[in-house]
Amino acid sequence: MAPAAAAAKPAGPKYADIAKEAILAINDRTGSSMPAIKKWISAKYPTATNWTALKMALKNGASKGSFTMVKSSYKVSPDAKKAAQKKAAKAARAAAKAAKGDAPKKTAPKKKTAAKKKASKPAAKKTGAKKTTKP
Repeated sequence: MAPAAAAAKPAGPKYADIAKEAILAINDRTGSSMPAIKKWISAKYPTATNWTALKMALKNGASKGSFTMVKSSYKVSPDAKKAAQKKAAKAARAAAKAAKGDAPKKTAPKKKTAAKKKASKPAAKKTGAKKTTKP
């Protein structure tokens, strides 16, 4: 029974993704320190308390190039930031396209305009005093 329990994956995002989200949310120009990242994660994800996994995710991310370490703070590397922006923009476009495609287009029914006919009145004749002729 122990191997089956160990094989079960924990629900939720990976610590590397959480760390990336935290660093981008903190948005400090000098980088985000480990205590600041922990504070943000504990506020956003209260169940994520495995700080060793977070430390290893940051360390592995720094070695792979997705994070850069500045003194004792971490930044998201420019390459990873560009990839995240492209992915977010693509997802936003797909969501907008899906929302646009799902909503049926509402078109106003065309109104049939009947040609208005003016009732043309015959010109009124002037009736004046008749001239009488004498016989």
